[in-house]
Parts: sequence; C-alpha cells; structure tokens
Amino acid sequence: MTSEAERKMQFLFALRSRGVTDARVLDAMEKVDRGPFVKGLFAERAYEDMPLPIACGQTISQPSVVGLMTQALKVTPRDKVLEVGTGSGYQAAILAHLARRVYTVDRYKRLVNEARAIFDAQDITNITVFTADGSHGLPDQAPFDRILVTAAAEDPPGPLLAQLKIGGIMVVPVGQSDAVQSLIRVTRSETGYEYDELRPVRFVPLLEGLGKE
Repeated sequence: MTSEAERKMQFLFALRSRGVTDARVLDAMEKVDRGPFVKGLFAERAYEDMPLPIACGQTISQPSVVGLMTQALKVTPRDKVLEVGTGSGYQAAILAHLARRVYTVDRYKRLVNEARAIFDAQDITNITVFTADGSHGLPDQAPFDRILVTAAAEDPPGPLLAQLKIGGIMVVPVGQSDAVQSLIRVTRSETGYEYDELRPVRFVPLLEGLGKE
C-alpha cells in the first residue's frame, strides 16, 4: 500500500514533471485533496494524472492540466476570479487558495449542488457557485481580474472578454470540439486583447443554455 505521504509526493512529482512549477500553485494543489471530487467507480484513481468521468457526462480534468491552466492564469491574492464550468469543483477549490474571491458557474444544477456540498464540508468560504449559462459569464459580478474557462469555445467568448478588467487575464481552450484545441491566454490591455497560444488540450465543448440533469 502506498502511504498518503508517498502518494502526495508522487502526485506533486507528476505535476512538476509536466511543467507545473509555480510554487503557489503547487502548494494549493497539495492542500486540495482530489479524492472528494471523484465519486463512485473512479474514486481509487483520484490521485492519478488523468481526466476522469463525473456526473452529467462531464469530466474532472487531469491534475497536470488543472495546474498548467492555473499557472497560466497568474492569480494573485487580491484577485476576483470567474470560473466557467464548475464541474466537480476541484479547479475552483484550488483557485480559492490563490485568489481573494472565486465565482464559479455551471449549466448543470446537480454539479453545482454537489460542488457546493464539498466546499461547505471543507469549509472553503470564498467560493460562490451559480447555476447559469457560463457562456454569458456573470455580468452582475463583473468585472473580473481573472477568468478561467474549462470548456472549449470556437473563439474566446465575447461576453467573457467584455467582463475582464484592463490588465486582466483569461485562460480558455479554443478550437472545434472534435479536433485539437489550443489553450489560449488572453490579456486585456488599454488598447485591446493580446493572445498567447500555450499548448494543445482537449476539453468538452462550451455549450449555451442550461443542462437537462
């Protein structure tokens, strides 16, 4: 049997070996146990660096991809962050250790309720979860210092770009849902938006409207 300490060391080693080197991000990922966010048949695989299925036909992302996206976002302790696509809640829990406040939105009420229950159980108090169409962001809470999108759009969504502060950063997978997508970092400046292509990724598509489950 692998001890918890060994498992944690292997987990952090896997993150580092895949390019997650930011000390604050690694510290947050060490603090957030992925276990509670993975249920049922896949629970014993929670500490492997692989994406896993969750309810509503969605997935919990591979930890190294979570780490790389979080690192690309360059979150500071003063930031107000919007996450589009709560999913299991794992990514939001990591962001909560790095940011002042996290707003997260998902189209599936069931996922929102399950994630909220985990946040409450872990006493994470700086996350607010909404059931809503994430492609429109959260205009009532805007603007945001950082926006993280965990589903792929064909282009960075206009409503989300508009909700980014000047100097703000958005990280979003962009591309056709059945082809290779690219992880893009968008930085808003006084004069417009700058785009950096970071790496190839695969995410579920960003869909409009609310989910049926």
